[in-house]
This record gives sequence, C-alpha cells and structure tokens, in this order.
Amino acid sequence: MSNDLNNTNNNENTSAEKENRKEKINTLRSIGINPFPNSYNVTHKSTDIINNFEELEKNSTEVSIAGRIMLYRVMGKASFLTIKDPKGTIQAYIQKEKVGEDFYNNIFKKLIDIGDIVGVKGTVFKTQKGEITVYATEITLLTKAINPLPEKFHGLTDTELRYRQRYVDLIMNDDVKEVFIKRSKMVSTIRQFMTERDFLEVETPMMHPLIGGAKAKPFITHHNTLDMTLYLRIAPELYLKRLIVGGFDKVFELNRNFRNEGISTRHNPEFTMMEAYIAYANFEDVMRLVEELFAHICFTLNGKYTLEFNGNEINFKPPFKRVSMVDIVKEYTNLEFNSISSDKEALESAKNIGIDIDTSKGIPSKWETLFTVFEHKVEGKLIQPTFVTDHPKAVSPLSKSYPDNPDITERYELFCGGMELSNGFSELNDPIDQKERFDVQVAAKARGEDETMDMDYDFLNALEYGLPPTGGLGIGIDRMAILFLNVPSIRDTILFPQMRKLE
Repeated sequence: MSNDLNNTNNNENTSAEKENRKEKINTLRSIGINPFPNSYNVTHKSTDIINNFEELEKNSTEVSIAGRIMLYRVMGKASFLTIKDPKGTIQAYIQKEKVGEDFYNNIFKKLIDIGDIVGVKGTVFKTQKGEITVYATEITLLTKAINPLPEKFHGLTDTELRYRQRYVDLIMNDDVKEVFIKRSKMVSTIRQFMTERDFLEVETPMMHPLIGGAKAKPFITHHNTLDMTLYLRIAPELYLKRLIVGGFDKVFELNRNFRNEGISTRHNPEFTMMEAYIAYANFEDVMRLVEELFAHICFTLNGKYTLEFNGNEINFKPPFKRVSMVDIVKEYTNLEFNSISSDKEALESAKNIGIDIDTSKGIPSKWETLFTVFEHKVEGKLIQPTFVTDHPKAVSPLSKSYPDNPDITERYELFCGGMELSNGFSELNDPIDQKERFDVQVAAKARGEDETMDMDYDFLNALEYGLPPTGGLGIGIDRMAILFLNVPSIRDTILFPQMRKLE
C-alpha cells in the first residue's frame, strides 16, 4: 500500500513539474527567448578543457561548451552548474555581476532547470577545492526539458524502465553509456580484423521469399506491389554462399537477423550476427580464425587475454579446447551414444537422467537425442572457451558429413561462459545431398514442426554451378558483448531491446 501511495505521489509531483516547465516555455517565448534554438557553436568538450587546462587558463582562452544540467547549486549572488556533455562533466560558475542582474534573477534562477540543455561561454579557472570550472560570461538555453530527470541520488533504477527509456538510462548512468561505447569498439575491431585478412564486406537481403539459412521460426511480412509473402531474415547464409559460387573467395556480413522466438537473458527476437565464408577451407580453418578473432577482441578491449565474467576468469589465449559432442556428453552424463544401438534406447537413456523429450511428432533419432542431452546437461557448464565438434547430421542440414561417417558432420559450436557464441562448419556443397536434406526439412514442416527450412531451388541451382570447398561461421555479436562487457543480459548489450507491450 505504501509503495502504491508513493508511486501515486511521485506521478502527481511529476505531472505538476511538467506543467510548471511548460509554463516556463511560454514565459520564455513571451520575453523573446527561443527555448529551442537551431544551433550553437561548441568550441570545446569537457575533456578538451580538462586535458588542456593550463594552456587555456594561461592564454585566457574563451571556450564554449554545451550539455545537460545535472546539478544546480545556488549560492546567493553566484551559482554552480554541473554540465554533462558526450565526453563527461564539467562545472560552470555563474556570477550575477558577470551575466547581468536581470538575466541572473529573472531568467537563470527562475526559468532554467536541472535537465535543460545549455551552452556556456567563458574562460577557465580552478576553484579553491581545485575543480576545473568555466567562469561563465554568457549562458544560452538550447533545449528546455519538459520531463524532469529522475531523483539524483537514486537515478533510474527500475530495470524494465531503463530498457524502455534507454535515453534516460544513458543520461543518468555513465556506466551504461560506457558499455555501448565499448560494444561499438568491439564491432569496429571485428570489422577491421576481417578486412585486414582480405574479407570483402557485403550486404544481402533482409526480406527473403523463402525460410532458409537456419532452423528458426521467422517473422512474416507482405509486399503489396508484388503481392507476395516475405520472411524477415533468420540468417544470411544461403545468400553469402551464392557469392562464393560467384567467385568471391572471402566474404563477411555484419547483419541484423530476426527470429520469432522467446525472449530471455540470451535471446532477443532482433539480434546482430557476423557470418563469414572462406573458399577452399574447412571447419578446422574456421575454428582457427574464430579463436584468433576472440583472442584479438579480448586483448584489444582489455589489454590482456583474460577477463572476468560471472565470477570466473576466462582465458582467451589460443588454442581453445576442442572436444567432440559424443565425448563431452559422456564426460558430463556417462552416456556413451556411440554404443547406443537404437532411437528408443537413446530416448530411454535421456529419460533416465531426467530429460523428457516430446515424442508427439515421432521418436527422434538417437543423434537428435544426443543433441538434446547436450543442450540440457552440458552447454551451461562450459565456462572456458570450448569448441564442441562433430555434430549430428540430423541437426546440421547445411553441414558436410565426414567421409567415413555420414551421420556426423564437420561442424563446431563455440561455448564460453555457459552459452553458445559461434557456430561453423564445412559447408555442404553437394547439390544432390543438399536436396535430400531440404526434403527432410520439408517433411518435418509437413509434420507440424515450425523451425524448419523451405526448399530453395535457386540455392540448389547455384550449387549445381559449383561451390568450392568452403568453411563458414556465424558469431552472435550480442552474446559476445554479454561476455566481453560482463553484463547479465542480452538486453544490456542492445540499445533498444524488444519489450512487452504496456497495458
């Protein structure tokens, strides 16, 4: 009850404050001051002044800064403001004699509030406490804020509200801003790493006429002029491999994908991936590239090959551990799938260790059960970088099988911090085999499975022109950011994560 009362009072106070600020806008306009001017000449950022203070002070250089008022302290005939700009914060000193009594008393003190964006012009000095400060000769209101900022001592602490109103989150929480600056550096480092190794960055369609490139449920849209159903991209894979057919030896794309799946700390329906393909390579070559990339990112961001995540020190110095799925399942569950002789035996073995598998659409193969056991019993326990290799063909419709074992493919998934970060394989380039695997996907869709791929005859046609031996990889950029930025949720790595609709 008391919390509800406090929320009601806070809402009433906020509403009254907003009305008060709207009245101030009217007053400003009535006296000829535009509360939303078009531009302002900024000569220095806060860090420019701090880093070059001695020179600026010695030469009495006039500076112009602009930013949001975060603190406002009135001390008789003078006041102090804390101004926040994109680089940090700096203090401004406003004295009645310097800016004029009428401006100080009737405009500055009465019509300017915390949260407003202002321009401050003046020279620099240090206060008695040694704080670098701009001694204002002129203050210009640049944007009158109608919404008050959250209470300064508590900030914006409601997690869901922070995600919904990221703009306020960024204003109030400097550490959040640093996360996204670091994410940007991570992405630009990836792009530089790839281009330095002669990969060509490309762009492929985001609206597809067919569902393909991964096993996932798509978002569906419609093109009116063409009168056709289209699917938002779940993966760019089949288009990128077409480019390898066309003669590009190395291609990559940093891309947005969309999958109509649940939302969790590891899943957002709209997410960023990097996919890359290398002609005349296989999954072993791809693994070496991936571990080199992760090591490079870690060192670039942290100055070392280790980082802290969820209380664990994770070491990205190559080589990473490599282990087959059969072996690691045996290590964690004592189940030996190479010795299991039937699908029913595999199902019973999974049940014996507490995994109930839905059989309403048929009994899964023993290899599909292997994959399910791995997901439930192993995946979350892989803390150090680990390549889990040799995935079943049954769950790898685009991967090339081993020549001596058609049930197992040359595929890896990279796990770290208990989550999957990368997937890659030797790409299937036999159009006849690929057609058969598409047939399996189509049959699964006919049984009611919704995470399946369509038959893509144009892709098969491309393969019939000849796809050279190729290694491919995908990396989840948002999950990589969870790890390298040491945040608890994928929502902390996405500026505007998908949220439930408010009632």
